[in-house]
Amino acid sequence: MRIVFMGTPEYAAISLRALIDQGFHVVGVFTQPDRPRGRGKKLQMPPVKELALAHQIPVFQPARIRTEGLADLQALAPDLCVTAAFGQILSEDILAVPPLGTVNVHASLLPKYRGSSPANWVIINGETTTGVTTMMTDKGIDTGDILLQEALPIKPQETAGELTLRLAELGADLLIKTLRRIQEGTCPRAKQDEAQMSYYPMLSRETGVIDWALPARAIEGLVYGTNPWPSANTDSPWGKLKIHAAIAEEQENASAPGTILQADPKTGLLVKTGEGALRVLELQAPGKRAMDSQAFLRGNPLTAPGLMQNSEGVV
Repeated sequence: MRIVFMGTPEYAAISLRALIDQGFHVVGVFTQPDRPRGRGKKLQMPPVKELALAHQIPVFQPARIRTEGLADLQALAPDLCVTAAFGQILSEDILAVPPLGTVNVHASLLPKYRGSSPANWVIINGETTTGVTTMMTDKGIDTGDILLQEALPIKPQETAGELTLRLAELGADLLIKTLRRIQEGTCPRAKQDEAQMSYYPMLSRETGVIDWALPARAIEGLVYGTNPWPSANTDSPWGKLKIHAAIAEEQENASAPGTILQADPKTGLLVKTGEGALRVLELQAPGKRAMDSQAFLRGNPLTAPGLMQNSEGVV
């Protein structure tokens, strides 16, 4: 079976490695163009490209596959395509090329959490379980028929980055099971229940802005769901802070949301929220490295009562 793989980040590279390790015949890889990264803005290859080149697999990097990649895909004559976090929408012309269709490895239990950032949104929304779905790609966004699914519990205080890597490993295993069953002619296929559908958009920098009027548990979810990017953040007496780790606490206090209840080098930073309070465990000030809140406060004491602020001012 001739397979063309389409993917870009490490999440996708883990599935590609599984295909290679299990002896599947990957005849080509499509991935996003190299991008400038880091302080030096040097061009860096996507993880999928690095892996493909290491295994002498031809790599194609069209800016838009629907207009620039069709001829190359047709020339590869794949029996089946596999996608995982590719980052581009496939046109019907592209989908028509492989006779066995295109299998996508999606990091949620469809039809819930369609969209490009499911591992982030399940944490932001306080879910305790997620999983991976292999599905047949169609012209919609994550709307194709479900093939196989496997659930995964979300760990307490697990970041989206950590969860994504665990889902990637689970997805790679599920992909191999799916392709084996396709080869055997025993792979199930079921329509998605649109009544159970949910869709969440791509993250933006604004996603991480903390609204201190929300309950502490909701803000805790935002902290871990936006880690490593875009990071939960807030204006503060110390300037713009990124909050990398925090935990919700029960707190009976009549102070307004955003009030700093504790800023002590011994006990750390505690902020009143709309319900309860948020204990900040790890933060990062502008131009500084991330550090625990107690260490931060030893070098940056709060000399007067303070308020946290969001992008619109005091909450």
